[in-house]
Amino acid sequence: MARVDFYRLTRDPVERVLPAIATRILSAGDRLLIVAAPAMQRQAIDEALWTLTPASFLPHGAAGSPDEEIEPILISGTLDAAPPNRARLVALADGEWRDEALGFERTFLLFDNSRIDDARATWRKLSAAEDVETHFWKQNDRGRWSEGP
Repeated sequence: MARVDFYRLTRDPVERVLPAIATRILSAGDRLLIVAAPAMQRQAIDEALWTLTPASFLPHGAAGSPDEEIEPILISGTLDAAPPNRARLVALADGEWRDEALGFERTFLLFDNSRIDDARATWRKLSAAEDVETHFWKQNDRGRWSEGP
C-alpha cells in the first residue's frame, strides 16, 4: 500500500522543511528522490541540503549527473518511476501531484497556500482509493509538526 503524506507549509518554505525530512530518511537507511519542476527551486533545495544545518551535509546530487546512481538524495525536475538512485521515497517539493508517485512506498507532497486547492482535490481523490494511506501534517507557530486535519 502506498502512503502519501501531505505537508502544508504555512510557516517555513520547502527548502527549510525538506532537510529535516531527508535527515530522517537517510538515518533510516533509505534513499529519496526530490522532484521540483522549477530550476530555481531545485537550486534552492540543493543549497539548503548543503548549508541549512552547519554541522551536517546531506549527500545529494542532481539527476543527470555522472554520480546519480550512488546519490542517497537525488534532485530532479521530473518524476522517474524508476529513479537512478533506486529511491523508494519521493518528495514532490513543488506541490504538484503526479500519479506516478503512487509507485513509491511513500510520497511527501509539500505545498503552500498557493496550491491549497490542488492539494485538497488530491486529498479527496487519494482518500477514496483503497490502496492508498493518506496523512496530513500541519506546522504550528513554533515550527513543530503535528498530524491532523
